Amino acid sequence: MDEQEFTSADPFTLFQEWMKEAEASEPNDPNAVALATAGKDGMPSVRMVLLKGTSASGFSFFTNDGSEKGLQLSANPQAAMCFHWKSLRRQVRLEGTIKDMPGEDVDTYFHSRSRRSQLGAAVSAQSRPLESRELLEAQVRAFDEKHPGEVPRPEYWRGYFLYPLRMEFWKDGPDRLHDRFLFSRKDQGWSVQRLYP
Repeated sequence: MDEQEFTSADPFTLFQEWMKEAEASEPNDPNAVALATAGKDGMPSVRMVLLKGTSASGFSFFTNDGSEKGLQLSANPQAAMCFHWKSLRRQVRLEGTIKDMPGEDVDTYFHSRSRRSQLGAAVSAQSRPLESRELLEAQVRAFDEKHPGEVPRPEYWRGYFLYPLRMEFWKDGPDRLHDRFLFSRKDQGWSVQRLYP
């Protein structure tokens, strides 16, 4: 991709093109992304999550709102994401605000998962101390027996959008002269600027 293709691109379209190429080249989880959050104390925390979609609303993911990241997102609804596709030698960084996903959309995704995944999400007190794996497996069995039909989505299992205010595309270059283009949201559009590598 040359400079003109970057500077004339819509960043969402460009991201989707790069993701499609990653889906063809990455051996595992091309939608894996590092999600960085911070609570009121400002201490950053980062972990890998799976991107579940992109739309005009933003980049979507799901989690337990009682987890560390859920509590941080509640206290400070801002976050950053970083995709790294090693096979393509590319990276995309996003920074923006967090918005809640409508409950009906969360229900739809929750029930699209395997039953075992639904059961695990329903019983997990994510990020809290766990006495033993045996206890967790016993809780899953008990919940499974209690709910032989549809697994109810727990209220604390939620979906979020990261609504990007900045999107940076990085592509490996020879002699460490990488290409970096930063898209910044301006009113209803975007401005784009080349950055030093």
